Amino acid sequence: MKAKKILVMGVSGCGKSLIGSELAKSLKLPFYDGDDFHPQANVEKMRQGIPLDDADRSGWLDTLNKLYVDNECAVIACSALKPEYRDILRRNNESLVIVYLKGDFDTIWARHKNRANHYFNGEAMLRSQFDTLVEPANAEALHIDIAQSVEQVLQQALTAIEARSL
Repeated sequence: MKAKKILVMGVSGCGKSLIGSELAKSLKLPFYDGDDFHPQANVEKMRQGIPLDDADRSGWLDTLNKLYVDNECAVIACSALKPEYRDILRRNNESLVIVYLKGDFDTIWARHKNRANHYFNGEAMLRSQFDTLVEPANAEALHIDIAQSVEQVLQQALTAIEARSL
């Protein structure tokens, strides 16, 4: 059975939006960037360099879960840093395939410094994401190392999704 609902997760700057949109194109599935569904209050907090807390994320995660439940297929890019966040995204969505884009702080911080016009602001916010991150177990998610080229990350993710779907 082909995977129809995929979550691309990881800390800010790991490549969720890029890899998620490329996966969606390759698999001919609709793509949604979770960042586009943040309420304005969350966006303002992040612009000011204030990390989001569980209360900030709660309604946002419910909105993303509804996207999965209301659509036959979807690829969504979302940080999903904690197991309880991933549990919300899996609610009534048990066939969800999770792709975890894994990278170290230095690699991702170097990428952040090259981003223009993104509301996620600063090294302290990235550190807060790493502090919050509870990596998914291997049984929960497909772990993809982002220290490779975009093409290699994409190909490794596609291969892993196909293998998981068999």
